[in-house]
Amino acid sequence: MALQPVVKRSVSADVFEQIAADVLSGELAPGSTLPSERQLAEALGVSRPAVREALQRLAAAGLVAVRQGDATTVLDYRRGAGLEVLPRLLIREGMLEPAVARSILEVRMHNGPKVAELAAARMGALDQSGASQSSTETSTEFEQVRDDLERVVAALTVETDPVALQRHALEFWDHVVDAADSIVFRLMFNMLRTAYEPALAALAPVMSAEVGNAEGYRELAAAIVAGRPQKAADKARALLEPATTALIEALGGR
Repeated sequence: MALQPVVKRSVSADVFEQIAADVLSGELAPGSTLPSERQLAEALGVSRPAVREALQRLAAAGLVAVRQGDATTVLDYRRGAGLEVLPRLLIREGMLEPAVARSILEVRMHNGPKVAELAAARMGALDQSGASQSSTETSTEFEQVRDDLERVVAALTVETDPVALQRHALEFWDHVVDAADSIVFRLMFNMLRTAYEPALAALAPVMSAEVGNAEGYRELAAAIVAGRPQKAADKARALLEPATTALIEALGGR
């Protein structure tokens, strides 16, 4: 018997999820107002503090506007929400949303080469700095990135499980984002990864050619470590484009 960990959830988290789902699905339209805290607490069978905490989370996520002494108003998440809502948009009622999946793939295709380019530029600078100043710290950072990329490429070379291959590929890009040293790309990657991971099994058939292309990852890693930004961008594009194009076509294109 395969036992699964029991996930403990707070009452306010359940309230948040329920209202967030209605906002993101459009059931609660932008500009509409929510019932009062008291009414929500009664309808949901929870305490008012739990409702208040959930509403604060919804406001922080850009889904509602809470004004003291006034009604709570539903906002247009397309205008005010951040990437944290992406996982909830991608999978709805257990089904993949094609338009959202297409958007993620397009961002992945456009951002991947730029992240690789930045990583290669930074690696080149680290290599030169380490060579000119004999900096132990700089040399260690350079070697760490190089070793991490080589280790993941080695794992991609021997792995056969399609889902495990995708996880290795995600780890590879995680190290590339670290090497690029961009907080914006880091936060974007975190959210895109959170959205992407639940769909690993479903995407395995289409992603197999990409994540099974260990030589492509090896060439990209080599370009990054060599400090060649344009070559790294070209290798990243060559690696990402086939599966991205195939997936967008499978999702119905535009």
